[in-house]
Amino acid sequence: MLGISIYPYKEKINETLAYIDLASKYNFKRVFTNLLMIEQGKEEETLESLKVSIKHARKYGMEVILDLNPAVFEQLNISYHDLTFFKEMGATGVRLDSTFDGLVESLITFDDSQLDLEINISNDTYYLENVISYQPNMKRIIGCHNFYPQRFTGLDYDYFIKCSKKYKEMGLRTAAFVNSHSADHGPHVYTNGLCTLELHRDLPIEIQAKHLIATGLIDDIIIANAYASEEELSLLSNLRDDQIELDVIFDSKTTSLEKEVILNNQHFNRGDINSYSIRSTFVKLKYQEQSIPEHNTKEKIEFGDITIGNNSFGQYKGEVNIVKKEMPNESHEKNVVARISEDNQFLVEYIKPWTKFRFREVKREIE
Repeated sequence: MLGISIYPYKEKINETLAYIDLASKYNFKRVFTNLLMIEQGKEEETLESLKVSIKHARKYGMEVILDLNPAVFEQLNISYHDLTFFKEMGATGVRLDSTFDGLVESLITFDDSQLDLEINISNDTYYLENVISYQPNMKRIIGCHNFYPQRFTGLDYDYFIKCSKKYKEMGLRTAAFVNSHSADHGPHVYTNGLCTLELHRDLPIEIQAKHLIATGLIDDIIIANAYASEEELSLLSNLRDDQIELDVIFDSKTTSLEKEVILNNQHFNRGDINSYSIRSTFVKLKYQEQSIPEHNTKEKIEFGDITIGNNSFGQYKGEVNIVKKEMPNESHEKNVVARISEDNQFLVEYIKPWTKFRFREVKREIE
């Protein structure tokens, strides 16, 4: 599921409503916002502005998660034993930026408001285990990572994987944030991009999202800053979220049949893996009777090349390979039909035994 973030700036209300309209057009289904930035003495006007935005999002059936902490309950004079206030605002869930004692969180999951409880999964602690020890309603608990406005403070990749895997294995629906390069604000005065993973901060938003999808550990991807451009929303909406999708650049001599083999079939890596190539072998059964003449059979094939076995390759005719390590092709049995685009090549390492994957054409030729 895709999501956007909005923030309760009264002077930006019209832009926010237009942004929600645009996000809905591209099938975004989640909204993240927060109440952590309410200034003392401006509670009423901030809340009214936020209510308008939330109710606009709810008209499109979007989920809306409110970011809170214990101080917000005190500031608004709200009891965490009764979340009706947030339900009446239009929220579908509340996110706890910091924690109570476990029992409180457990009780929140049984609140009559039926709001989801979203917990922070950027911490490798026993917090969720503590909450679970108080017998919560697990159907009402979801998880979401933090985002980090300060450069060089986003999560390290290995730590992100460790945390995400832990919570995913506990059955939580998970979310993480990506950074828009068109957006100009977040929840705080200072921001140098907003993302969960530090290595994503300067990457194109589409590549950030593809990376999260490839890990297989993140269910929902949320743009952390506002307002993303229509181009960015469109790029994300066109991504597959059920498997790795590799952008490929076809050679100018690639035939229409070869393009069909690559683009119009479900591929998966064999279970008996090797160091040299990812082998999509079942596809060859479909094209046994088709002719695949020899062409573009360079004598050395390199990492990122995509090959199809040609007519001279016997029972391997029609087999699709993604090359992982340079190897000879002196017998000219493999046609080099395409190449994985440079910014997608890192995704190859995420294709494990039996991993399903697809290809998507980008309109450039190999030089």
